[in-house]
Amino acid sequence: MRFAYPIYLLLLLLIPLVIIFLIYASNLRKKDLLKFGDLKLLEKLSDSLNYKVKKTKIILIIISLFFIIITVSGPQLGKRMKEVKRSGRDIIVAIDCSKSMLAEDIKPNRLLKSKNELSTFTDKLQGDRIGIIAFAGTAFVQCPLTLDYGSAKMFLNLIDSNLIPYPGTAIGKAIELAIKSFSQKERKYKVLILLSDGEDHNSNPLDAADEAKKEGIIIYTIGIGTPEGDVIPAKDENDNVVGYKKDKSQQTVMSKLDETTLQKIALVTGGKYYRSTSGELEIDRIYEEISSMEKKELKSLSFSQYEHRFKYFLLVAFLLLVTEFVLSERKRYEKE
Repeated sequence: MRFAYPIYLLLLLLIPLVIIFLIYASNLRKKDLLKFGDLKLLEKLSDSLNYKVKKTKIILIIISLFFIIITVSGPQLGKRMKEVKRSGRDIIVAIDCSKSMLAEDIKPNRLLKSKNELSTFTDKLQGDRIGIIAFAGTAFVQCPLTLDYGSAKMFLNLIDSNLIPYPGTAIGKAIELAIKSFSQKERKYKVLILLSDGEDHNSNPLDAADEAKKEGIIIYTIGIGTPEGDVIPAKDENDNVVGYKKDKSQQTVMSKLDETTLQKIALVTGGKYYRSTSGELEIDRIYEEISSMEKKELKSLSFSQYEHRFKYFLLVAFLLLVTEFVLSERKRYEKE
């Protein structure tokens, strides 16, 4: 169960306060009665009152208050799956999350810049399915192809430089995984957008790009970084810089944008290479080119909605209040 307005759940803190107040008021009442005489004698004199019913009425009010607070918090339970049909293409974005993407030659750093570009691209989509692959020393599907752009952006936010425990950069493996993630029955409607600084550690990205071409995949590459490069910061658990990455000879590593590799990958498949810019014009150009491609009918079951269940809690609260209203504190005496 989830709540549409969880902030209202804080009102539940009022319930113990109400209980404490009622106990205090009851004790205060007893003290006042003791001023007039013996408490048991006074209770006998007021024998027409049914104290058990009175306590029951108070309990019913407290429970109904609980259900009223749950109601206004907007309880939602379960999911209703919908089959969404749209016309578009299948687009997978492979995002490099290796340690070199922490370099800050492009602000705020290469990885955050990549995530911003992907988020901007996702906002432009209208009917295309999108999937996300994260890669470093290996690659895995972070988000399968979906029409649910909200879910895609949620998975995007989870990507960081610690996501993949295998060091290095394997662009070839990212392309190979993308090939498997697309439909194997088609030889068109498929686009791969690769965001990386281009550094690769013997994963044969050009061979993988050639296989992608055979499957009808067009690859667009976006270079994240600068040819001049920058050092790679090493950070602690609190995201504080504690040093810089060094090689085996204890020399500080300088990570540079490898445009040549990214250009060749795009050229093999008939795509294009763009260097990342602050204005993200490359995203507009890639989207325009993809928009001119042939479309197909796409289906997705990933779009879901939570069902609102507040009516049930409201009904319980109403029945409890009706019961409290009907109960009488006065004792009924049978006529002799």
